[in-house]
Amino acid sequence: MARIPDDYLDLLERPLIGHLATVSPAGRPQANPMWFLWDGTHLRFTHTNTRRKFEQLKTNPNVAMSVVDPDSGYRYLEVRGRVVAVEDDPSGAFYATLSARYGRGGDPPPDAPTRVVLVVEPTHTTQRG
Repeated sequence: MARIPDDYLDLLERPLIGHLATVSPAGRPQANPMWFLWDGTHLRFTHTNTRRKFEQLKTNPNVAMSVVDPDSGYRYLEVRGRVVAVEDDPSGAFYATLSARYGRGGDPPPDAPTRVVLVVEPTHTTQRG
């Protein structure tokens, strides 16, 4: 497991948007802005089990997430990793946690019954700035 450099931990601890990249079965990359939470060991994302990204992760659990410092556009952290767990979240509790973290109120989403938590173990980091 890769260690996050201390000088870049703030990018994971602040409520910043990460861009999560996955790879389709045909080898095409796909990146989307996403809320996330760093728990000190893993990156955690909320998702549903009905979307294309979830299907892609079943085929290839390798991901990359980048986050840019909004105060300095040339400072960023990229975390590469692997989805090591998928936790069911049918109440949408983790979504509500992220919603509150990102200033959106903290209510569970209408698609809560299909919600899961993607748990990513970092395997490599790249940083600049």
